[in-house]
Amino acid sequence: MSVTQELERLAKLHAEGVLNAEEFAKAKSQTLSAPFSRGGIKGIRRQSSRIFCGLPLWAIAVGPDFEKGEMRGHARAIFAIGDIATGWFACGGLARGIFAFGGLAIGLVTFGGLSIGLLLALGGLAVGSFAIGGAAIGLIAIGGGACGYYAYGGGAVGAHTISALHKDPEAVTFFQQYFPWLAKFLHR
Repeated sequence: MSVTQELERLAKLHAEGVLNAEEFAKAKSQTLSAPFSRGGIKGIRRQSSRIFCGLPLWAIAVGPDFEKGEMRGHARAIFAIGDIATGWFACGGLARGIFAFGGLAIGLVTFGGLSIGLLLALGGLAVGSFAIGGAAIGLIAIGGGACGYYAYGGGAVGAHTISALHKDPEAVTFFQQYFPWLAKFLHR
């Protein structure tokens, strides 16, 4: 039975006097507050029974769980996948971990729309020691817009930069030495 059909049924019972105003309001509220539990969207909650370093080996938590009052799934495991994922390897809308992949990724090595990585960050906006992205901020930054001690990009700001307007000799030497795959772009 759809939510609309259930509301029509409740209204009919109220009109016939089977339900008083208080009972009708309570039933209507319950019907409207949990439409997904009636065969629509259901959350997924699964995890490994194996434990390593106090964490399940893997966990998946996606979607709402109305019984627990959760609108988003939060997976916590070595390998975590969820709306929010926390683990050694985390993948999710918000991913936190040693290796994190997601819309917002935070960790040691990250890849995401907004990527914040202690060592390496790859993403639309990347912030980290070594950052590569559309906009990159880090000690070493490579991107369309790059800001760093060594910065390489269309628009680059930093101590030693390579940009459309400027090629610092120290930056050229640095990027040729450590990033030889960029060398073909340095001579243009």
